[in-house]
Amino acid sequence: MATALAEALHNRVLLLDGAMGTMLQDYHLDEEDFRGKRFADHKFPLKGNGDVLSLTQPDIVRDIHKAYLDVGADVIETNTFTANSISQLDYGLEDQVFELNQVSAAVARSAADEYSTDAKPRFVAGVVGPTNRTACLSPDVEDPSFRNVTFSQLVESYQTSIEGLLAGGVDFVMIETIFDTLNAKAAIFAYLCLENAVRKTIPLMISGTITDTSGRTLTGQTCEAFYASVRHANPLITGLNCALGPEALRPYVQDLAACATSMVSVHPNAGLPNELGGYDTTPEEMS
Repeated sequence: MATALAEALHNRVLLLDGAMGTMLQDYHLDEEDFRGKRFADHKFPLKGNGDVLSLTQPDIVRDIHKAYLDVGADVIETNTFTANSISQLDYGLEDQVFELNQVSAAVARSAADEYSTDAKPRFVAGVVGPTNRTACLSPDVEDPSFRNVTFSQLVESYQTSIEGLLAGGVDFVMIETIFDTLNAKAAIFAYLCLENAVRKTIPLMISGTITDTSGRTLTGQTCEAFYASVRHANPLITGLNCALGPEALRPYVQDLAACATSMVSVHPNAGLPNELGGYDTTPEEMS
């Protein structure tokens, strides 16, 4: 599928699916729904842990994938944005991370295969999120030198996640919503180690996030600096996602496209939230 993906990217613009979280909100799931039978007696609350639904409500996750495929998505993302041991510590599911990724990938794979044709193959992106910790910044304003995660811990966490994604049958790995490039470098290192271990090329997509109209990541890099920091991984695709809406994000995508030698991607947010926490960008404006 690596060759098919590269050929498709050279021949046309591929459409990525949309957000999983907002689609899940439409189901109005409660704590019991998130737990399912498997985690009925789990000691931690699970409501809000969208990734666990791949294990407890796989039909819902599959239906969301199929909804995006129905309207023309070429690529669907696995339901694994927080499926890493660091993020899953909040829910007491850090020991379930491999399975979370493997099953999420398998659910997406089955949906993509159902819709694939020779003329229009559908691809699965194995999502690797940023975790809820940062290697560059201190969470303690009184101690700028303090870190609550190490590079080695990030590498180990990412490696388990990526192993699960590959076992579940993804077409490529997507390291996304990068606000801290040092975190991303840990994910890239884990990816490169696994690619070397399996002795085959695994396509890679890297997508950073510009957090405001300064045009920089949360840890201060411009688009050009961000790309210079990750280009050694030889990604097939490099892009930007999240935070800004399409109009605000456009100039930074242009900056990235001007320096990148890879394919370029963009999947914007519906703008920044308003004072009530909602989003004012309409579907028509996004289109």
